Amino acid sequence: MNIVLIEDELPAASRLSKLISEVLPLAQILVVLDSIDAAKKWFLQNPKPDLVFMDIHLADGSAFDLLKLVKIDSPVIFTTAYDKYALDAFKAQSIDYILKPVKKTDLEGAIQKLRDLQHIFRNNDISTTPKTTVPAEYKKRFMIRFGEHIKTLGIEEVAYFYSENKNTLARTTDGRTFPMDANLDTLETMLDPNEFFRVNRQFIISLKAIDEMKTYSKARVIIKLKPAVKDSPVVSSERAAEFKAWLAGEI
Repeated sequence: MNIVLIEDELPAASRLSKLISEVLPLAQILVVLDSIDAAKKWFLQNPKPDLVFMDIHLADGSAFDLLKLVKIDSPVIFTTAYDKYALDAFKAQSIDYILKPVKKTDLEGAIQKLRDLQHIFRNNDISTTPKTTVPAEYKKRFMIRFGEHIKTLGIEEVAYFYSENKNTLARTTDGRTFPMDANLDTLETMLDPNEFFRVNRQFIISLKAIDEMKTYSKARVIIKLKPAVKDSPVVSSERAAEFKAWLAGEI
């Protein structure tokens, strides 16, 4: 999940960033914007993020002024030290409204609300206009360079991708290992989510690579892979429910 923070107070931005890393360990904070002007320029020049956290009071105006200047199609969670803007936030179609100082429980609640809404809209098409679904295009093969050699690696050959010593590697079903040019964050966007799942910061695994699974502490799941790895990956408690849904073919 790619996230943008709009916050002009450095301590508040640091606190929120820390809480986000705890609640969404796989999320990436793309940028912290400290003014309406900076935010307007960023949203006009970049693809939309998955989520925006927006302070209402900024140095050069109100967040509601920003929404009049630029269309933000991403879900928005407002953060503020005042509760008097709740109605305005509701009218702006925000996902949630969190009072400062932001508490971890409030952040968890807002993220769960976002997931619930995404689930509802994913499973209920409210449009009255028939739509033609265009299947997403995912990577079928990669070009691999190692030394003077170049080869193609079909996606069906890959058991899992993983990071090690700041390198990104692909392990094939027959045990070969190849270096990848893209990092795991980029690879995650290229892979069919029906076949591959990002279990933690170090591993993206295919369904066929799972040899055995066991419950671990605090609802986490430990996975034995084939080909085997020295340290079996653990699915974090935050991703455990989504991982089980993926196994069941529900996402």
